[in-house]
Amino acid sequence: MINVDISNVWGGITLSDLLALEKEVAAAHEQLADGTGAGSEFLGWKNLPTRQSREELERIQNAARRIRENSEVFVIVGIGGSCLGSRAAIELLQGPNRNLGRGRGDPQILFAGNSLSTRHWNELCRLLEGKDFSIAIISKSGTTTEPAIATRALRWVLERRYGTDAARERIYAVTDPCAGALRQMAAQEGWESFTIPADVGGRYSVLSPVGLLPMAVAGIDIQKVLGGAAGAVERYDLRSFENPAWLYAAVRNLLYRKGKAVEVLASFEPGFQRFGAWWQQLFGESEGKDGKGLFPVAVEFTADLHALGQLIQSGQRNLFETMLRFEPSPQKCTIGSGWNNLDGLSYLEGKTLDYVDEKAFLGTVAAHVDGGVPVITMECGQINEETVGELFWFLELCCGISAYILGVNPFDQPGVELYKRNMFTLLGKPGYVE
Repeated sequence: MINVDISNVWGGITLSDLLALEKEVAAAHEQLADGTGAGSEFLGWKNLPTRQSREELERIQNAARRIRENSEVFVIVGIGGSCLGSRAAIELLQGPNRNLGRGRGDPQILFAGNSLSTRHWNELCRLLEGKDFSIAIISKSGTTTEPAIATRALRWVLERRYGTDAARERIYAVTDPCAGALRQMAAQEGWESFTIPADVGGRYSVLSPVGLLPMAVAGIDIQKVLGGAAGAVERYDLRSFENPAWLYAAVRNLLYRKGKAVEVLASFEPGFQRFGAWWQQLFGESEGKDGKGLFPVAVEFTADLHALGQLIQSGQRNLFETMLRFEPSPQKCTIGSGWNNLDGLSYLEGKTLDYVDEKAFLGTVAAHVDGGVPVITMECGQINEETVGELFWFLELCCGISAYILGVNPFDQPGVELYKRNMFTLLGKPGYVE
């Protein structure tokens, strides 16, 4: 079980504050459990760890095996929840540089359809030159502008390179079970397709084929990921503050009510960067509405201590931190000797890098708390497939509870549509021109 340590938040809030919030937390959890809260038609994420049939998982794994055998590169076409979760899992488990040296049998994983940058598209084209590749188009509708443009372009490249019939064998669709342009396109073109359950929103979909297919192509054991999440379903059903999900959701809301408007999510693992981006969307899009919501910011320590550390330490006191910690790697790295000690590191000779990392973490917590920054700590265990599955489901549960405490619908995103309407009007899209 993930351990949430709130010993470094006292002063910002009190034990009386926490106990006074217990009924609100219990009510929020109950709304999620019995489906009485706003957005209850999108609660299908809760049972994703166990609802995938054996046949569907075998289909995902078989598709992944074919992709690994015939492709040097696998391109994920999607934006937001359609790509953030899989990228989070892949980089946390395999590192931010996992694509180096990869090829047929263990393909590189690239991402498209998440920007409108010509430079990004040109770079992708260069990376695909002379390489066999396949694509997965991930979208409930198939009409979201960025991935739809990328789909057109990548399909054109595939058909020119392999011919229309062979290209079909390299295109996979992950989409709505019944409706939408992508579902229709997949049926007409004969693409193999996988289903995003109708009752699961994009940012809660990582434990569906949205995340499972890319993970499987990357060589991740998706059965273990789902197993870790399934265990979380049972472990975090506690209805008391012994539940770490209750503690996290309650404390972040109490700090928000005390004027802390920014939550900084920090990890000392470079491979956690993309997980932080997934967390930003999950909480930002779930809670940021009706004039409410914490602003989520993900950082990587120690690197960002040399960029944002000054602001966190001595800037406006409108933020708090949540620090995630993982157990040390089983493979140790020991600091060696230097003959003249010009770098001043002789006092660390023979120490492991994990030892230094731990002292940096403890020193950072002490400094930030002394600077008036409340710090929540999450101990998450060893980095492996089970932990990744548990962490995904745990944070989704925390987000649902926290949003209901805040008094907002965790499962809609009305504000996202405004920029789209403005963009479509400026582009002259039929039906949007005044």
